[in-house]
Formats: sequence, C-alpha cells, structure tokens
Amino acid sequence: MGEFVLMGIGAVVLYLFSGLRVLREYERGVYFLLGRSWGARGPGLIFLPPVVAKMQKVSLRVMAMDIPPQDVITRDNISIKVNAVLYMRVKDPVKAVIGVENYLYATSQLAQTTLRSVLGETEMDELLMSREKINAILKNIIDSRTEDWGVEVSAVEVKDVDLPPEMKRAMARQAEAERERRAKVINAEGELQASEKLAQAAHIIGKEPAAIQLRYLQTVNEIASENNSTTIFPIPIDLFRGFMERIAPAQPAEPPARALAEQTSAERLPAPRDKEKVKD
Repeated sequence: MGEFVLMGIGAVVLYLFSGLRVLREYERGVYFLLGRSWGARGPGLIFLPPVVAKMQKVSLRVMAMDIPPQDVITRDNISIKVNAVLYMRVKDPVKAVIGVENYLYATSQLAQTTLRSVLGETEMDELLMSREKINAILKNIIDSRTEDWGVEVSAVEVKDVDLPPEMKRAMARQAEAERERRAKVINAEGELQASEKLAQAAHIIGKEPAAIQLRYLQTVNEIASENNSTTIFPIPIDLFRGFMERIAPAQPAEPPARALAEQTSAERLPAPRDKEKVKD
C-alpha cells in the first residue's frame, strides 16, 4: 500500500514539474486551457498543466521584414522594381495569435500589395526626391491595417529603386545638362561682377586723372620684376604736361615771322573779281 502511495506522489510531482515553463523577458505565452484562451502569461516561470493546456510563444522584439522586389508601373508609365524593409513588433500577443493565422505572413503580403498600390500612384521624380514622404504614407497605411492583428509597424523604408537602362541614360544626360547650365550661370555671374568692378574703377580713375599714372607705373614695375628681358615702352605726354605748361608763358605772343609774311602777301593780292575787271 505504501508503495502505491509513493508512486502516486511521485506521479503528481512529475506532473507538476512537467508543466513548468520559463519565458524570457521579451517573450509572452498565449495560454489556452481546454481550447479557450486565458490571456497572455509571462515573463518568468509559469505553470502549464500538461494534456489540458497549451501555450504559444510570441516574441515582443522589433523584427525587420524584407519586402521582396516588386514590379511597379508609376503614374508617368515608367516600369521599375522596388524593394523595401518593414520594422514591426507584436503589441498585443493575444490578437496576434487569435486574430490572424500567421501574422508574419499576413503582414508581409499586406506590405507588398501596399507598396505596389502606393508607388503606382506616384511619379518617378517624386519617388526619387520625396522618399521620406512615401515611407510615411506606407507606414501609416500598413499600421492601420495591422492594428486588428495586434501588430505595430514602426517604420517602412524603400531600399532600392531599379530603373530601366534607357531611363538611367536619360537621367545621366539630364544631370549633365544641369551641371553645364550651372557652370554657365556661375561664369556669367562672374563676368557681371567683374564688369561692375571695372566700371567702378573706371569711374574712380575718371575723377582722379593721376590714378591712371599710378596704375601705369605699377604695371611697369610688375613687368620689370617678372621678366629679365629689356622692355621698351612709350612715355606718356601727360608726365610732361606740368613742365610744358610752366614754359609756355615764356614764348613770345607775336606769331612767327614766316606766318606774318604770308599774311601780308595775302592782303596785297587782288581779289578774283578785280582781275576780271582789269581784263575788260
């Protein structure tokens, strides 16, 4: 009799020990007793009665889900291939187990269809330049659909956009033309600024005639310092203007003798009409 009691106690102890489960900090166990959900358990040590109860583990960590490349035709009729990555985590373990058969597969399929539908309404330039805006639209749509599944989508990022070869060549030509346009604009702006500075310099030199002489002497100095050869240059007459103005009053006021003789002979000659009268 005592042996049966010991065997019964051993069986009970073994039954109790076989129902112990340990859940990590990031894990939750959805508890089913006789097929009915009794909520989520964990983390730590929990008891799961064998035979009559079952448990399904769910991870609460953020998971990165790769969205396979999708063939998309944009609104401006350009065929591209786009892939993305989705970051999600289980917010409600009970809904994730009861609300959908496989929440990972369902979220992946939803992300693929949403990616095709959203990019199909987007133009190519908008996809390349406003990627953050498109990521926000994708995240909001997928997150609102997966809320009933107990899944929270934290971010959706478009990774690669595979363009057709002819589109790549067209974009390369466009970028080259844009760079040439910018170079021409910068060159024109430089010429405009240089002409404005030259106009200001000419205006200043026009007010101060001595400035052109100083500039002339500076240029001569630069030529002499850079080249070892002999440089021949004309001397401007303005350098002697002061000397010529000083000696000008010393000259006689009367015209030269030759000019005076020519004037006297011209006065003595008769007019043409007088000659005609003498012939008559």
